[in-house]
Amino acid sequence: MGKLVRVGAAQGFYGDSLEAGLEMARQGVIDYLAFDALSELTLAILAKDQAKNPQWGYAKDLVPAMRVLLPWMRRHGFKILTNAGGINSEAAQAAVLDVASQLGMTGLRVAVVTGDDLRGRLSELMNQGLLGTDLENGRSFAEIYDALLFANVYLGAGPLVQALKMGADVVISGRTTDSAQFMAPLLYEFGWQAQDWDALAAGVLMGHLLECSAQSTGGNFSGSWWDVPGMDQIGYPIAHVSEDGTFVVTKAPGTGGLVTRDTVKEQMLYEIHDPRAYITPDVVADFTYARLEDIGPDQVRVTGARGNSAPPQLKMTAGYAAGYMGQAMVGYCWPDALRKAEAAAAIIQKQLVQRQWSYDEIHTAYLGWNSLAGPAVPRPSEDLNEVYLRVTVRAKTYEDAAKLGRLFPPLALDGPPGLGGGAGMQPPRQLLGMWSGLIGREWVEPYVSVRVEEVD
Repeated sequence: MGKLVRVGAAQGFYGDSLEAGLEMARQGVIDYLAFDALSELTLAILAKDQAKNPQWGYAKDLVPAMRVLLPWMRRHGFKILTNAGGINSEAAQAAVLDVASQLGMTGLRVAVVTGDDLRGRLSELMNQGLLGTDLENGRSFAEIYDALLFANVYLGAGPLVQALKMGADVVISGRTTDSAQFMAPLLYEFGWQAQDWDALAAGVLMGHLLECSAQSTGGNFSGSWWDVPGMDQIGYPIAHVSEDGTFVVTKAPGTGGLVTRDTVKEQMLYEIHDPRAYITPDVVADFTYARLEDIGPDQVRVTGARGNSAPPQLKMTAGYAAGYMGQAMVGYCWPDALRKAEAAAAIIQKQLVQRQWSYDEIHTAYLGWNSLAGPAVPRPSEDLNEVYLRVTVRAKTYEDAAKLGRLFPPLALDGPPGLGGGAGMQPPRQLLGMWSGLIGREWVEPYVSVRVEEVD
């Protein structure tokens, strides 16, 4: 058997459990432990954090994660890659160096990748007409510029590979593609080149199967989920990858969960628009030739991914403040629970008109009937035991969003009988708008930087 590289999944989102990754670290069954901590929502959270404190802006669970993982990393010799740097990767690097210093880990090398955050270059890029329009609605970038919260380009695996070549033990980045943290070790270990399209496609597919933590090991499984054992201690996926791109998805021995063709296949289809053209900065992958095969308990072999040349442009995503959500909720009990909730909703609608309160959007949902599936749910044929009315609005200002809740407490005595859930008035929340466009690689990649620091 040729060389194998073992890549483990430690985290699928900011706030995900660290237990599965820690178990891999304890057992020493990995060569690399990769985190995918970011989403557009996460970037918005981090932007709000940084607005409160310029030293924030990275995922706050990075520090406790490193505190428990670094000793095991030194003992077993694996490396860590994470995009938990968010929109302040340099501060994240400093925080990890501080943790490593406290642990006495002299010689540990921590790399930081920057250049994905475009906030400091936006005026220049906009003036040169390089930001274009939103891919979905054609809205110009200039229209959202004044309300901007963050603006990041999705980087590929290249800078992460460079960090590994520079001797990094821990690699911290900001926005990368979800799969980049996982595939970078393969490019580094096997020496895959930019034109090795099929190998790169295999790396992307492997990363895609690992990036969402337990979704390949039975978590969030829509098949026979009741047969998934040990979900209280579910293991996250590990890929054993060969130089030809063939890999086996498995998990750490003794952990809960289930790795089968079906669990892996469900993750393979997750968030895929066109399986023939899954576009990443490194390669345009074609998953339609991939084959999944059960080869043993909790072992699925994956082969056959194909790739085409990398795209000339990179995706840029910007988040901007898009008003505020006001919301309130009340509950009604049997008998006639749904009818009571609907009557209360009608009262609220009439009062909004009478007061001439204008909102950009108004949404009504009935928890206990249609709050998850909306209009796809038929009206119940039997009286429901309890129903909660939830009304949400989108307003331009915090004050307008807050007004909605004032209409609900009087319903206790002024509305239908049987109000039993109280008047749940919640403070308004700022809403996030998304803008996505394309930018030429030549305007991004020359500005990407990799810097490594060593613990003294």
